[in-house]
Amino acid sequence: MRPVYFAVLVCGFLGLCGEFPVRGQGNIVADRESATKTRPVNLCKYSEPSINTRDRFGTVIVEVIVNDDTNRIANKSFTAALKMIKEKHPTYLGRVWTIEINETDLNDTLDRICNTWESAVNGGGTKVPDLILDGTTAGLGAKVTNSFTAALGIPTLSAQYGQEGDLIYWRDLNADQLDYLVQVMPPADLIPEAVRKIAIQLNITNAAVLYDRNFVMDHKYKSLLLNVPTRHVINEASQHTKEIRRQLTRLRDLDIVNYFILGDENTINVALEAAESLNFTGRKYGWFILTLESDVWPRCECRNITVLFMRPEASNPMKSVVEASLPKPIVSSAFYYDLLYLAVRAMKLALDDGEWPLNPEQITCDEYNNTNTPERGFDFLGKLKAAYKDITPTYAGIRWGSKNGEHRAMFEMSIHLVNIEEGAVSSMVSGSWNASVTAPLQASLTVTNNELMNTTAVKSYRVVTVLHPPFVMYNEKTNEYYGFCIDLLNEIKETVDFQYEIREAEDKLYGNLNPNGTWNGMMKELIEKRADIALSSLWVTAERERVVDFTVPYYDLVGLSIMMLKTKTSTSLFKFLTVLENEVWFCILAAYLFTSVLLWIFDRWSPYSYQNNREKYKDDDEKREFNLRECFWFCMTSLTPQGGGEAPKNLSGRLVAATWWLFGFIIIASYTANLAAFLTVSRLEIPIETLEDLSKQYKIQYAPVVNSPAYIYFKRMAAIEWKFYEIWKEMSLNDSLSDVERADLAVWDYPVSDKYTKMLQAMEEAGFPATTEEALRRVRRLDSNNEFAYIEDSTTIKYLTMTNCDLVQVGEDFSRKPYAIAVQQGSPLKDQFNNAILILLNKRKLEKLKDKWWKKNPERKDCDAENSQSDGISIHNIGGVFVVIFLGIIFACFTLAFEYWYYRHRAKITKINRNSPVKGKITKVKPFTFNLQPAPTQAFQKSQFRSRF
Repeated sequence: MRPVYFAVLVCGFLGLCGEFPVRGQGNIVADRESATKTRPVNLCKYSEPSINTRDRFGTVIVEVIVNDDTNRIANKSFTAALKMIKEKHPTYLGRVWTIEINETDLNDTLDRICNTWESAVNGGGTKVPDLILDGTTAGLGAKVTNSFTAALGIPTLSAQYGQEGDLIYWRDLNADQLDYLVQVMPPADLIPEAVRKIAIQLNITNAAVLYDRNFVMDHKYKSLLLNVPTRHVINEASQHTKEIRRQLTRLRDLDIVNYFILGDENTINVALEAAESLNFTGRKYGWFILTLESDVWPRCECRNITVLFMRPEASNPMKSVVEASLPKPIVSSAFYYDLLYLAVRAMKLALDDGEWPLNPEQITCDEYNNTNTPERGFDFLGKLKAAYKDITPTYAGIRWGSKNGEHRAMFEMSIHLVNIEEGAVSSMVSGSWNASVTAPLQASLTVTNNELMNTTAVKSYRVVTVLHPPFVMYNEKTNEYYGFCIDLLNEIKETVDFQYEIREAEDKLYGNLNPNGTWNGMMKELIEKRADIALSSLWVTAERERVVDFTVPYYDLVGLSIMMLKTKTSTSLFKFLTVLENEVWFCILAAYLFTSVLLWIFDRWSPYSYQNNREKYKDDDEKREFNLRECFWFCMTSLTPQGGGEAPKNLSGRLVAATWWLFGFIIIASYTANLAAFLTVSRLEIPIETLEDLSKQYKIQYAPVVNSPAYIYFKRMAAIEWKFYEIWKEMSLNDSLSDVERADLAVWDYPVSDKYTKMLQAMEEAGFPATTEEALRRVRRLDSNNEFAYIEDSTTIKYLTMTNCDLVQVGEDFSRKPYAIAVQQGSPLKDQFNNAILILLNKRKLEKLKDKWWKKNPERKDCDAENSQSDGISIHNIGGVFVVIFLGIIFACFTLAFEYWYYRHRAKITKINRNSPVKGKITKVKPFTFNLQPAPTQAFQKSQFRSRF
């Protein structure tokens, strides 16, 4: 019986990837895909002080230890284990070899490995190395060790990171190699698997995995969350608060709100302090902390934060015995400590049982030719399992599987819900996890699944907006946003369960493409992933659709429109008198006076008038004497529907009356028609009705707000006209054209419209308002007397006219486009919001929102009562007729008083005259003779009648 010969080979490489060939007759190993070719290995180098134990253990037994020089825990643990074996089992261990690796030269590194191995093998006999203990983690060192041991057929116990598919040069081992090339996954490689279990069980949709130097995640970038619907980022954590703050801020800009911290106590505390300073706490953020250290708690001066904390739990009494000699974390150092002891004991058991030769045959690098890997027939895995039964693990045991990738460290992690409030830490055991690739999380009986779910961040999206009444408005008293779009988002939230935080865009712009190709406004926020949703009265345009995704439109097609100051018609109580000019009224009055006097003269001098033939008309029912007063009354009443009454008896008077009637009919008809037209036209008078009207005049200034959508529209239309002109000019002046072709292009008139070019020039001369408020001042002519027309999207115009009765929208919309919600390109929110908007559309909730914010808006003013064009004539214009009535009644009252006075005064005079003696000569009254005859008893004879006149 002989002891196990043991040599130490410490492999270390710096972090530089490269290719290198292996010295000798053939390659160290050939990739299974190219077995007959020279082997290239793409590797990364690591650096750490190597272990030199050559002088300590003599030269009797040789074993090779390969270790990553960055794996300081394994280095110190191997040293402690070697010391323990020498002290307790001096016959187990012989000579130990150490190799110093050139960290800068890969070829020199392989030269040293091969030279050291050759020197160990060439001695032959009992001093030939028996096995290799591989303590590398991942990367270049692990690949070199795998290829070296597989090619030369050396029994190896490896603690490399990764599952079966991650061991590149051990993927396609034959049956003989599977028995002596054994890998056991260490604790630091198992703990990250908890991230996958948490993401699956808690339905986490986004995650950032931040780890420190205690973990190696190179091989897990693709596999950790493979086939899990979790958008994730894996990155090394910064070790300073300022740096990790920037790191967390960048992750938040990527819409990541669930953070997994894998590290030691310092890394955990730095991350939590950064979270507190950034206010990344509360229900909108999820924090998950996993550590290898079993005696730490998360600590920070946090006001209120809850984290899901996982750490290993020890249940082995030997932990305290070796804890003083091993570095932290104990779960890892104890694993390496036990692994070395297990390897030596298993090989010693094989030697004792004769299953491993006392003089093993090993080949060197120069002797290897890709085909001469030794056949061992050695069940090293079986010996490891047998030896493990007689070993009490220091901390973490080993669970054996059937192949590499299934053997793993065996330990349990406790799950705690930790709440830190004002720096005070309180925790509650929430469950446990048997560290493995497949085991799920086990919740405690005292903790419900909902409590675990509450540790994840709720789905919260960042909304960026631009204020635009009534779509989005801000209440400074309550510090809340409200409006049509906010109600819409809340309705969508009922269908798509999420929370949101909303803020205004920094530059308060919707988003336009700059000449240098960059974007501004809300589009920039989405492109740079600083926002998830852009919500406002946002137009869908072709250039925007190339960089963001739009939902289905939530609002009808909206175009540009024109707004002007409402035309104020002058009002007057006697406006009905302004229908006719003063000259006409004077002429009518003159005609009235003239006709009345003429009628009186004709009646006075005509022998056939009533007053000159009283006896003749004594039997008529109406006896009217046309004195001057009666003539004025007749002409006046003839102009009214009541009529003038009894006409004159004489023919000449009737001719004058008929002429006056015809005159009055024409005047009344003309006045009535003109009064209606005059009052209607004065209310409907609008100087501009379309954009075409605006472009053809120069009296009224017009312009949109600078950098607004309307401004961009006119700039682009003018640019397009100019490009068309350039194309036509280039074609018409092309010398290569034939005379016929040039004649087809030669026209006298300008073939390209320059409407928008001229309009843009007029706008530039008028000046673009900087804000909507400035545009309103110009429309209302507060700063100047120039008329101004404001061009803006029709919803803005509609809202301004709805809340201001002195403004009016002119013409129809032009350049119509829909409003929609914008999300990041490729965002799943697009389909979710599309479905929600269509549901709202089918339920007619969008129409109800429109009614709420337009027809029933509390800011809406009732302008119809004051300025409705469908109402009748206002009292302001026709009130004069009531004044006439009142004046007429007042004049009639005075007349009544005068009549009463005059009657009483005349009665007194008459009484006095009757009582006094009559003086002077009394005039005799000529007597009248009446000839009364009976009615005729026979037919009237023609001779009995004569003309009345």
